[in-house]
Amino acid sequence: MTRLSIICIGSIAIGLAFAGQSYAQIDAEDVLGIWLLDEGTGDTTEDASGNGNDGTLMGAPDWVAGNSGEALGFRGAATYVDCGNAEALNVEVFSVSFWCNIAATQGWNHMISRGSHVASGTPGSVNWGVMMVNTEAIVLFETFNDTGWTGIRATSTVGEWHHVVATFDGDTMQLYHDGVLASSTSGAGVLLDPSRAFVIGARSDSGGAGGFFNGSIDEVGYFGTILSLEDVEVIMNDGLAGITGGRPLARRPDPEDGGFLEQTWGTLSWSPGDFAVSHDVYLGENFDDVNDGAADTFVGNVTQPTQIIGFAGFPFPNGLVPGTTYYWRIDEVNDADPNSPWQGDVWSFSIPPKTAYSPDPIDGAGFVDLDAALSWTPGFGAKLHTVYIGDSFEDVNNAAGGVPWATATYKPSSPLEPEKVYYWRVDEFDPPVTHKGDIWSFTTPGAVGNPQPANGATGVSMVATLNWTPADTAASSDLYFGADADAVKNASAASPEYIGNKALGSENHDPGKLVLGATYYWRVDAVYPDKTVKGLLWSLTTADFLLVDDFESYNDIDPPDDASNRIFDKWIDGFGTTTNGALVGNDLPPYAEQTIVHGGAQSMIYRYDNAGRTSEATLTLVWPRDWTQEGVTKLRLWVRGDGANAADRVYISLNGTAVVYHDDASATQLSGWNEWVIDLAAFDVDLTNVNTITIGVGTKNAPAPGGGAGTMYFDDIRLYR
Repeated sequence: MTRLSIICIGSIAIGLAFAGQSYAQIDAEDVLGIWLLDEGTGDTTEDASGNGNDGTLMGAPDWVAGNSGEALGFRGAATYVDCGNAEALNVEVFSVSFWCNIAATQGWNHMISRGSHVASGTPGSVNWGVMMVNTEAIVLFETFNDTGWTGIRATSTVGEWHHVVATFDGDTMQLYHDGVLASSTSGAGVLLDPSRAFVIGARSDSGGAGGFFNGSIDEVGYFGTILSLEDVEVIMNDGLAGITGGRPLARRPDPEDGGFLEQTWGTLSWSPGDFAVSHDVYLGENFDDVNDGAADTFVGNVTQPTQIIGFAGFPFPNGLVPGTTYYWRIDEVNDADPNSPWQGDVWSFSIPPKTAYSPDPIDGAGFVDLDAALSWTPGFGAKLHTVYIGDSFEDVNNAAGGVPWATATYKPSSPLEPEKVYYWRVDEFDPPVTHKGDIWSFTTPGAVGNPQPANGATGVSMVATLNWTPADTAASSDLYFGADADAVKNASAASPEYIGNKALGSENHDPGKLVLGATYYWRVDAVYPDKTVKGLLWSLTTADFLLVDDFESYNDIDPPDDASNRIFDKWIDGFGTTTNGALVGNDLPPYAEQTIVHGGAQSMIYRYDNAGRTSEATLTLVWPRDWTQEGVTKLRLWVRGDGANAADRVYISLNGTAVVYHDDASATQLSGWNEWVIDLAAFDVDLTNVNTITIGVGTKNAPAPGGGAGTMYFDDIRLYR
């Protein structure tokens, strides 16, 4: 191991911006990594320093609005970013900078880390990072060496963006919070395990992560030098992008992208790009027109980063229209720069509608408490509200003459009834006009519910089965299914969307093979001896891929229980043989890997021992076997190795014979999650009849006497067009 200074940064998230300032004290060679976290989509985040330490998103953290541009939201469970463990990241003097937004106080969860925190600072622990102090809004920067522990703290707050910088020069530790030196001490040191990855949003454990942060993180910078107070202030105020050569695009729109403007006039503002002299403004009601720079969306060129709208003499002189979404774009201009103009992103804002919106419970909610109070966001300009509620859509839709209400909450005079479908409507009164509201719905405990796939689910398999829970006292269920929302919502037993009556105990339906990337709707009515109660409209959207295995269906139930579905009973490995060195799954529950995952909650842990043998694990396919259907052409899967593994090849085999090897001859040593994309034509096999898929380590049918061992992980095996 290498002696190092180490920092441990806890639950905090931050965002940085740049305005072309000088970073004279930061040499380019001292920039180890910069992760702006501005991608907004995808499974990776670029190391903007150019050092190649791109981060792999683990467990699908959420792309959210950041302190500047986009950021990543971490849910406190199995979500983090793995930036690898390159040797260049192992430095004895360093600074780390980031923005954080703490969602809630939490126990010792890490924001940035290269090691594992141990209670009470046990000497000899491997740790560097920044973390939360248990149940307090306090950021802790801690270091370990081989004899002791040192930590310094800064008081923070929950629900706001804060800038954090931690530095260590081999002896002195410093912790800055929002540009102020919060604490400093000396005598610290750290014994770092170089194999630990640089992790954002969690604690860096051996082979994985833990201590998952609950909150958002933005613009992370890692430096092999000590940042001065001036550097800290410049980074906090102007961002990290300047270190990477500048940020030419406009950013930080106000109103924020996707937000509301609470009046029919206002001033748009933004933070200018680093090289801008002036700004071309585009504004309109159509995304494509603004994106394409249509002539009627060009407002003009301005020298200040502001634009008045909704007044005479300015765009939309008659005022903005409630209920309308507007799109805008800023192109940064500098005629002296050959790269000018720099086309900006398209942002949007909306004027609230005159009708009530954002109901609570949400439209389509299930299992609503019988004592629940209803609430909503008032419509634009609303002074009074009239609420209608009942168990008949028609009655609620046609109701009139209700008593106006002064507040945007309503609690029924008597408790709601169980096993009911309720409809409700809020009319908004803005004198002298009443604006009729939409019809919302919810169910109470005992009603038809628990749809599987869940209502609004995306990425659903094209061979999904529908399941639901029947109403408590219903005799049976009537099922409707189709691709047209209105048709399913209004269907009767005479409609083509009617699937049929389902007896108690038969609450499932196989709709057959669905279309990739399509949205479907379904409805389940509760049938009683004397009446039928119409159910809510549910939806699902199929994935744009065919799923081979995402490892989510495997459980920890042992035979002879019929529900047993253990991962090593489906992926047949070398257990009990002398010629196959593969072992998948864990010996004890959980059998599937639940910490080191790429997507969802589980992956496949795969141990190999190639001493005189090769390693293979084989899945016999039930579906899909036709690997030409839906026009798929590529196999994609995610692979994770470890630098400590014995170097060897990794391959995929179809039907036991057709083999494709990973391009990296030492793929077992790949750190972090890596997507492996294979052109199906490369297998040179009958793709209409694929019966098995094998994941192998080594050279198929050619064992090496001196083969080594290691541990790998695989996840999300899919077929794409």
